[in-house]
Amino acid sequence: MNNERIYQVIRMPHVSEKTARLQADSNQYVFEVALDATKQEISRAVEKLFEVDVEQVRVLKVKGKSKSFRMRPGRQKDWKKAYVRIKAGQTIEELQAD
Repeated sequence: MNNERIYQVIRMPHVSEKTARLQADSNQYVFEVALDATKQEISRAVEKLFEVDVEQVRVLKVKGKSKSFRMRPGRQKDWKKAYVRIKAGQTIEELQAD
């Protein structure tokens, strides 16, 4: 996997109260990923970017919300997120919730 594809697969970390709790309790990190990314690609990308060992990857698609934009009905885009569990004793320092 080349570096360009790695940055296409992992878009950004998803930060919320739930993800902070997951980091502290079960050593899991949540990322927004490309819609066409597979579990194997996500695992390899996280291992290469952050130099950690991935134990498990769970993926889900988040449906876009229906909203109105200036009194016209519209819809936000669907997106995909991945819950990545890394091995015990390892952390991703750049994503630590304080």
